[in-house]
Amino acid sequence: MRMSPNAPDGQVDLDSVDLFDPFLHSEGHPHAVWRALRAEAPVHRQQLPDGRQFWSVTRYADACRVLRDHEDFTSERGTLLSALDVGDPAGGKMMAASDPPHHTMLRESLNRVLSARAVNARRNTLLKPVDRLVEPLLNGESTDLAVLAADFPMDFIGTFMGLPESDWPRLTKLTTMAVAPHDPAFQEGSAPLTLVTAHHELFEYFSEQLAARDGTPTDDLIGHLMQTRIDGKPLDHESIVYNCYSLILGANVTTPHTVTGLVQALMDHPDAYRAVVADPSLVAGCVEEGLRWTSPASHFMRYATQDVRLSDSTVKAGSALAVWLGSANRDEDVFADPYTFDITRRPNRHIAFGFGPHYCVGAALARLSLRMLLERVCALVERIEPAGEVRHLASNFVAGVTSMPVRGVPRDGAHPARLS
Repeated sequence: MRMSPNAPDGQVDLDSVDLFDPFLHSEGHPHAVWRALRAEAPVHRQQLPDGRQFWSVTRYADACRVLRDHEDFTSERGTLLSALDVGDPAGGKMMAASDPPHHTMLRESLNRVLSARAVNARRNTLLKPVDRLVEPLLNGESTDLAVLAADFPMDFIGTFMGLPESDWPRLTKLTTMAVAPHDPAFQEGSAPLTLVTAHHELFEYFSEQLAARDGTPTDDLIGHLMQTRIDGKPLDHESIVYNCYSLILGANVTTPHTVTGLVQALMDHPDAYRAVVADPSLVAGCVEEGLRWTSPASHFMRYATQDVRLSDSTVKAGSALAVWLGSANRDEDVFADPYTFDITRRPNRHIAFGFGPHYCVGAALARLSLRMLLERVCALVERIEPAGEVRHLASNFVAGVTSMPVRGVPRDGAHPARLS
């Protein structure tokens, strides 16, 4: 996704805004659209050619309210625009598509294995994927960072879930197919067929993984879900499969694009990179600014359960609302100089991981892996240079890239052997 807040001709026609279009997010200027909407129509209704409608929520305060208030805005009818008005069979079963109290009980169970303390205890598990990503930056040759980054989260979520390493490449592609079925780099047939294929294969895969355990819990995330009890009852087969799908999707389709977006920002702002290299205490702040800057999950959808007022608009009961996180994270009323990449930004109350009860359950894992990666890069790589054209992902859900050729310039004495 392009980060420019300005449209090429300087104008944004709000009557023709189409935030549903995945190609706006890959070839257009969504930040320019969001900026205009925040100023002129912060809660904006869009109607699709087939008659379906949704409201775009673009200001930070409104975004936080919608994501926080599960009584006025439900998650159980679908949380992505790809499911607009078609329902979600995972509603009330998958944590991401559930409301409290079911959501709360399921989240508390997963938090026991994905909390900051639990994840930090498995820090050594992250060393291998970190070094796999860094190694190609030490040979002085061009490499596609988007391809490397796409494999990065699968390395650790695959391990955490107890999935065979031989399955990881296909799972990585399937998760991107599920959120970017219109992108030519990931299509297998038409866009609708790509989406159906991704969902079918992923659900079937996790169903088979669960069946292979034959009712015996294993020491991994799938085994943990098998042992989870909600109101004293175990999760059924379908609920476990849905939540496995949600966990792998959440890891695979967001973290890679934070990596590429953060590296792009550091290439565009070499002074910031030099500052982090000189002072490792800036790593955490740099990662947080990278999360705000990239906002890899572009939107989350909710449905109004009753008539509600947001800004100056009345949203009727049953209406769908798309909360645009990338817009909220550029809200001028919350972030000073929001279009400036500032690794010392304080405070930095971004909502890249969402907000409220559905705050990303994997946030601690994502933060730790990103910090470890940046620390390793700063220690071994003098600088990273662009080495080719960047191609952006066609998706209204994920803000990212499909190709990003770069060349690393290693520090004196830094070479792949140092990683062994």
